[in-house]
Amino acid sequence: MSFVTCRSSLLCRTIALTAALGFASISVARADSEGDGRGAVYVLSNQPSGNSVIVFSRAGNGTLTYAATYSTGGKGAGTGADPLGSQGSLTLDSGFLLAVNAGSNDVSLFAVDGDKLTLLDREPSGGQMPVSVAMKGHIAYVVNAGGTPNISGYVVDAFGKHLVPLPGSQRPLAGGANAQPAQVRFAPEGDELLVSEKGTQLIDTYAVGFTGYASTATPHPSNGVTPFGFSITTRGYAIVSEAGSGSVSSYDVVDGKHLDSISASIHLGQSAPCWLVTTGDGRYAYTANAGSGTISSLQIGADGTLSLLNPTAGTLSAPLDMALSSRSKFLYVREGNGAVSGFRVKPDGALEPIGSVTGVPPGAQGIAAR
Repeated sequence: MSFVTCRSSLLCRTIALTAALGFASISVARADSEGDGRGAVYVLSNQPSGNSVIVFSRAGNGTLTYAATYSTGGKGAGTGADPLGSQGSLTLDSGFLLAVNAGSNDVSLFAVDGDKLTLLDREPSGGQMPVSVAMKGHIAYVVNAGGTPNISGYVVDAFGKHLVPLPGSQRPLAGGANAQPAQVRFAPEGDELLVSEKGTQLIDTYAVGFTGYASTATPHPSNGVTPFGFSITTRGYAIVSEAGSGSVSSYDVVDGKHLDSISASIHLGQSAPCWLVTTGDGRYAYTANAGSGTISSLQIGADGTLSLLNPTAGTLSAPLDMALSSRSKFLYVREGNGAVSGFRVKPDGALEPIGSVTGVPPGAQGIAAR
């Protein structure tokens, strides 16, 4: 498959230089977060009066303490339990934090230094109402849910510390105006980009070339109803929550076009499992079940098959989003009551509560951890 080539010499130089630095920045970020067992948790306020990232310091035992709040320079999209209907509105990668500003149609780029953030840039999202953003190396993509839903790409300039929009990178979603996208995410070991569509029961795949340009969307019917949050393991298995049918499916992601079903709609016995994460070793998956007030755990086999471990591995008042720390030792859940609750992830996949912090405003959307 051929891809659009660089549109300017400046853009080509940016791609080449940031690609050369990509592995170095990733290794530095991992060393910082893993060396002393400390880290941070980030929550997007999503307020229409002014969007911001709320930062909590993470101690070695996983407990959280409020650290600071940093403005994104943009605006959020209002209040309510789940105003964006998405996963991945905050994304950590390569020493950067990306945040969507759904109320001002742009994306903010922060440099990460422990629990301190520095706002580097803010660029248009290439559409209306950005709800989820993904980054891999020097390439980032945002999915826009408003107007005619689309994806739009950037180069992350590690030298100049800027987001460089890729001209002409906008690609429509397969479901068109009815897509209602929930998440965009890269496969960690390939050149695939996936988008879940809540409104059309589709999962779109795109192949992404070295210059960052994506192919047209290849649609795949979801096994269950309302595909929402998902994660892709290092073996290339996409684990997808199905909020409408209370289930989770697994797929094999192949060559940017194929999505082969492995385990179809494993039922949890819980309501509205919207958000899903997988551990770094690809052994366990967790869902936040908004309708049941629970966290469910599943085991992922070496061949991508799923088995339900515990439908009620955790109990919370209103779990709405979740993130794992960089080494998957801790799971953090954002709740609708303004709390962020933590769990220690045991070797057998069980969850042990470690307390919570409060102070997150109504309408917040998105969480990331390291």
